[in-house]
Amino acid sequence: MALVYKADPVRGAEWGRILARKRPGLAFHVWPETGDPEAVRYLAAWLPPPDLATRFPKLEVVFSVGAGVDQFDLSALPPHLPLVRMVEPGIIGGMVEYVTMAVLALHRDMPAYLGQQRAERWQPIRVHPASRRRVGILGLGELSRAVLAALAPFGFQLSAWSRSARAVPGVETHAGAAALPGFLAGCDILVCLLPLTAETRGILDRDLLAQLPRGACLVNTGRGGHLVQQDLLAALDSGQLSAAILDVAEPEPLPPGHPFWTHPRLWLTPHVASMTQPETAVDAVLDNIDRHARGEPMLGLVDRARGY
Repeated sequence: MALVYKADPVRGAEWGRILARKRPGLAFHVWPETGDPEAVRYLAAWLPPPDLATRFPKLEVVFSVGAGVDQFDLSALPPHLPLVRMVEPGIIGGMVEYVTMAVLALHRDMPAYLGQQRAERWQPIRVHPASRRRVGILGLGELSRAVLAALAPFGFQLSAWSRSARAVPGVETHAGAAALPGFLAGCDILVCLLPLTAETRGILDRDLLAQLPRGACLVNTGRGGHLVQQDLLAALDSGQLSAAILDVAEPEPLPPGHPFWTHPRLWLTPHVASMTQPETAVDAVLDNIDRHARGEPMLGLVDRARGY
């Protein structure tokens, strides 16, 4: 029985050292090494190789090494093969840190102050208490709930939107397409943490941004495909949005000369909001392997019909 890792080889080497300590009986290979293909039962990958059914005929589970699975072509995976996204504390902790940083930076006008510093201008901006700032989260999965819990102690007015109704203590929740305009109208800072699906691709477009209060801010830590780039630039240039912080783009990396690199009201980071940590990632995979062996539900099992 073997596990093949197909992602960053440096992290793969870390996985190998951890697995040798925690599960020495499980053979482990870093792609392109696979050992005996007949022995491969598990694949951990960012992008799987083609022809999985013939390449690894006894493969039982595919694990994504990231929290999302939008990089997978679900139609190319054998229908019977379970796909499991990564659910581990390192991803959650990193996202909580990043979104909290971004919300606080926008709340305290740091993008504007950076622009003033570059212009050698000393001009205080009136400080408003967090209790007067409305922060809304698009999406209400595990990452979103952790972010909301971290933001709550600051006193922000918190709201969230999801496709189906969910209750979160201390958070004003909205559900369904009909509730989206009302949710957006109450967001001074909008954070996108949606999974990328056919339904959510391009959701951050001109129409959605126009429904935010004038001067609102945007944080996108979902996927670059959520955002219509020209619509964001137009919203920033018109003043409909005062600032944006983006951790994701499409494509990644952005090409030289792209306007996101130099826009004065836009902060850009290279998809670093959260990163899978090898130690906790290995623990998560081993836990799911054991669950699978016992016939129990695996944590993070993807609903192939919904794409997440």
